[in-house]
Amino acid sequence: MFENGKNSFAKASLSSIEIGRAALRIAITANRSEEMHVKESLAEQGIRATAVDFGGEFIISIVKIIERAVVAAQRQGLVTETHVGAGAVAGAAHEALEQVKNKAVGFNVGGKIGLARCGEHLCVAIYMGVGVLNLNEMCVGLAHRSLASDE
Repeated sequence: MFENGKNSFAKASLSSIEIGRAALRIAITANRSEEMHVKESLAEQGIRATAVDFGGEFIISIVKIIERAVVAAQRQGLVTETHVGAGAVAGAAHEALEQVKNKAVGFNVGGKIGLARCGEHLCVAIYMGVGVLNLNEMCVGLAHRSLASDE
């Protein structure tokens, strides 16, 4: 994990389940102020996290959702700006989207991507509404990737 160009090693005792819970926690925030509160709370536990909104027709939006996840993770220092860091985020985001695609194909979606990182654990959570007009179904996808602590 990089912070201001320097290595910042997080608590090694946190498990992938706890990091997944953190990604989901930030993904379900209702607004930016709640998001910042959750981000600060997670930082106290040694977890770096960020979130980004998305919306549109599902199939057309898949690439944009993955791109937004990668850019957010790199800008917030969750991963380095290398193909290894980008690949880990893109892979986890793609897997999370795979988990919700059967509900989402052919519909409009809107929601938030939550990303959390601690040590070697990186988790991506997708929380979104799927539907037409105001007839929405909710769904969640969550995926994990492991990468070196300094990546």
